[in-house]
Amino acid sequence: MKTLEPCTLVIYGAGGDLARRKLIPGLFRLDIANRLPEQMVIMSCGRKPWSREQWVAEVLAMLQTQYPPEVIAHSFERFSARLHYHASPPDDPDAYVRLQKTLEDNPSIPPNMIFYMSVRPAEFPAIIDKLGNVGLLKEHNGWRRVVIEKPFGYDLLSAQSLQASLYKHLNEPQIFRIDHYLGKGTVQNVMVFRFANILLEPLWNHHYIDHVQISHSETLGVEGRAGYFEGSGALRDMIQSHLLQLLALVAMEPPVSMNAEHLRDEKVKALKAIRPIPQNAVHAHAFRGQYGSGNIGGGAVPGYLEEPGVAADSSTETYAALKLFVDNWRWSGVPFYLRTGKRMAESASAIYIRFKNPPQDLLKHTRRDPAHPNWIMLGIQPDDCLKIELQVKVPGLDVHTRTISLDATYHRKGDEKFDAYEGLLLDVIQGDHSLFLRIDEVEAAWRVVDPILKVWSMERDFINNYPAGSWGPRGTYRLFDRDDQFWRHSLNLDGADLQAY
Repeated sequence: MKTLEPCTLVIYGAGGDLARRKLIPGLFRLDIANRLPEQMVIMSCGRKPWSREQWVAEVLAMLQTQYPPEVIAHSFERFSARLHYHASPPDDPDAYVRLQKTLEDNPSIPPNMIFYMSVRPAEFPAIIDKLGNVGLLKEHNGWRRVVIEKPFGYDLLSAQSLQASLYKHLNEPQIFRIDHYLGKGTVQNVMVFRFANILLEPLWNHHYIDHVQISHSETLGVEGRAGYFEGSGALRDMIQSHLLQLLALVAMEPPVSMNAEHLRDEKVKALKAIRPIPQNAVHAHAFRGQYGSGNIGGGAVPGYLEEPGVAADSSTETYAALKLFVDNWRWSGVPFYLRTGKRMAESASAIYIRFKNPPQDLLKHTRRDPAHPNWIMLGIQPDDCLKIELQVKVPGLDVHTRTISLDATYHRKGDEKFDAYEGLLLDVIQGDHSLFLRIDEVEAAWRVVDPILKVWSMERDFINNYPAGSWGPRGTYRLFDRDDQFWRHSLNLDGADLQAY
């Protein structure tokens, strides 16, 4: 295990939802596992004028909702010794000067520092500018790292503008653009599955693969986040970041090594190889929808336009589907279908890879049903698993076939399970950029979706509707190249042939 340097983690927005649900509990879990540096300090910055004692009591209340009493009793005292609080009201011009004095004048606070921006994206530039102006981002007596949550920009131009504002005080190695999706164990397993096993490498190309589907569905609606979602939509929220990252991992060439820069170099090449979508071809490559009222889990739920904070005439998409092509030697002509939606029939994320049919169907006269292709499927959530579908002979005198599923679970009894944020926080402390986005990755992803965003922003009169609890709007079948292609809704055999909405 790598020895970690002592450091100070400064969390802006410590009283917010992300810090309460993920960051503070994640740090507590890492402390229980003895994975944090021994002398690490956690400095929480919030708007409220709390004392350190009040903040420790607040953190205790957070953790009591997620951990059993015996864990709290055994581990909280050590964790609480790391906790500090700094009041930083937005209207206090001296808050950053006081923070600078607290951090640099106290010998018990390690000089290596991480600043985590757990705030709204619009607040990133101002906070970083103020930290830079008081000298807290200068690496004169220790390293400085800044963690930025998605979304990074609103489109390509705004992402470049945001980046320019960061470069006034930071260089690229100091910036950690976090995408929690890349911290999920199964997402990382895509790399292990591809590069630690030679079995499939000869088949991983356009000669054998028919198409790839990358799908993320949620039963949840906007859940009180209408203010954010109205300005984002499903295409920005999920596809531009999470799903395009999964595409890059599936499509990339083997890197020279697992070094962060080598890995990110290959992801960028894959993203840059995606065929640009001209504005006059958007409707052939993209489909959007918006959920109406329906039933989820046996209960009635309102439509998107009835959600609090949503404009009555909103054309924001809650469902988005794309057909993309990676124009390189390996993937020439293979469509990649990306899909995401809220208020869908199930909550699940998976990568479905369909193989081509054999060049000659030798069993067509003995088979009772149409030919079934082979699939490789990587479940991401809630089922993190690997499944392969193959054809076998049905027992009996005649040569009939059936599809079987070879199921592999990654977890063994006694394996440790960590949340995505816990692993990513540890990576920041270690200075490992492997699972964080480089600026050219961000720009390449925006170039893919920008033409679609421009067309959709001009076409506000109509958006396809779908009932909550369904698999999305009808009509998305037009994205597929052939009649025998369809959206795969499940990792199980009984989900292979559901209708193509």
